[in-house]
Amino acid sequence: MADNSKTEDTASESLEAAKNASNKKEKLADQVMQNPQVLAALQERLDNTAVTPSSYIETFPKAVIRRIDALKKLQVKCAHIEAKFYEEVHDLERKYAALYQPLFDKRREFINGEAEPTDAEAEWHSENEDEEKLAGELKNAVVIDEKAEETNVKGIPDFWFTIFRNVDMLSELVQEYDEPILKHLQDIKVKFSEPGQPMSFSLEFHFGPNDYFSNSVLTKTYKMKSEPDKTDPFSFEGPEIVDCEGCTIDWKKGKNVTVKTIKKKQKHKGRGTVRTITKQVPNDSFFNFFSPIKVSGDGESLDEDSEFTLAADFEIGHFFRERIVPRAVLYFTGEAIEDDDNVCMQLAVCLLAST
Repeated sequence: MADNSKTEDTASESLEAAKNASNKKEKLADQVMQNPQVLAALQERLDNTAVTPSSYIETFPKAVIRRIDALKKLQVKCAHIEAKFYEEVHDLERKYAALYQPLFDKRREFINGEAEPTDAEAEWHSENEDEEKLAGELKNAVVIDEKAEETNVKGIPDFWFTIFRNVDMLSELVQEYDEPILKHLQDIKVKFSEPGQPMSFSLEFHFGPNDYFSNSVLTKTYKMKSEPDKTDPFSFEGPEIVDCEGCTIDWKKGKNVTVKTIKKKQKHKGRGTVRTITKQVPNDSFFNFFSPIKVSGDGESLDEDSEFTLAADFEIGHFFRERIVPRAVLYFTGEAIEDDDNVCMQLAVCLLAST
């Protein structure tokens, strides 16, 4: 019996010792895992041991890797051929821009009241012909002084300004004090670079006489590149905007909306007197669009905010060129905006369905 008792005591002590040792290990493990340096080392070990495409390829025999390198060289040649393709696309854009221009010129005439469309030019069959027929009957039932209407309304009032107001991307840039100026906007044109010149396009904003600046045209030129980057040729996805240039706006006295005047009190250190100084500081305005951030030419990178601003500027330039100018009337009526919203909705549904 005594031997059995001793055996039980020994077993109990061993279990207690094992339990204590386990607790110590857990505490030590907790302490280790709370050490940032240890965690970083473990993460690095995990990253290094993770299977990636490159690590998988490294397991191939040298002969296979040699063939893969040859494929990459072929891919670079494909990128250069693709760049030539986009250069020819730019030439086609220039050719067809000349064909579009007479139509855009007529559009400008109708908008600004320089010409009236003929009955044939104004004939339009919409999807809601029944509603229009009813509206026509109601119109005939009401006496309208058409001569008075013709006298008071010229062209299509506030055509381009309404587009700015309808499109979120543009309305976000427009301040209340920009609005009276934009109401003088008569036309927006896209001009492509000439053959043999570096790839670019310019936006021309044509303004009627106004009390704000003397320029009749404000321009913004976007410089483009259509060639693979020597350091990263596989990133090439077509022409990209690499820089842009604005123009000088000849503001009339006291009418520059891109700056505001502030008064600041300044105390003289020696005499203790206080004086009020007046200075001008930058002001939010759509017309800052014509004074873009310059891409640094000395290799220095822009800060994050500047890069974001420049990327947004490039996006707006593309939007004017590819959407606003070619389809202006549909952005004026809102139909193009509805189409854009429908496309976004369809994309969202597809993304949800794939998840």
